[in-house]
Amino acid sequence: MPTVKVYSMSGEVTGDFALSDAVFGIEPNKYALHEAVKNHLANKRQGTQSTLTRAEVSGGGIKPYRQKGTGRARQGSTRAPHYTHGGVAFAPKPRDYSYTINKKLRRLALKSALSQKVIEEQIYVVDGLKLDTVKTKDFAAFLAKLGVSGKALVVTPEVDSTIVKSARNIPGVVTTIASILSTYEVLNTGAFIVDKAALAVIEEVYA
Repeated sequence: MPTVKVYSMSGEVTGDFALSDAVFGIEPNKYALHEAVKNHLANKRQGTQSTLTRAEVSGGGIKPYRQKGTGRARQGSTRAPHYTHGGVAFAPKPRDYSYTINKKLRRLALKSALSQKVIEEQIYVVDGLKLDTVKTKDFAAFLAKLGVSGKALVVTPEVDSTIVKSARNIPGVVTTIASILSTYEVLNTGAFIVDKAALAVIEEVYA
């Protein structure tokens, strides 16, 4: 059973916390992680790219020259793909790139990502993650006390507008709630800072 340190808002170690083996102690599955990240990025694609085919570009309605007798290859339009100002062959058109993956695979990927954070010793459990006022400077000071720099994912049991507003102007810091964790966000950020109360939600939802 993996054990991590518990910190206070002042950055001091106040004790230890035993994490669930079922969520934080599995062998990370690289295939599941790859599929989850690929799915996340595909679902984010807008799919709005569009270019014109030879049927859509303007002009080219007249045959450029007669069919026979010129010694040149026969042509029916100056808007064929091999002409300058011609249409695009196999032109990309707006499409939906999103798709779904198996629920068990998605859950395995998240547990693999969380277990990887334990292996890398990048989980910071905070007992009572909260601020009295919206203050980016105070939250940045809190991260500094934990020794966290760069990217970080801050997880609370429920939406805390004070934490969200205090952290949103810090480059690389992302906030979320325990019930909607994303494998991509867990992997794409360095430190995993989680409220102690949120751990119970994570273990209940994903175990």
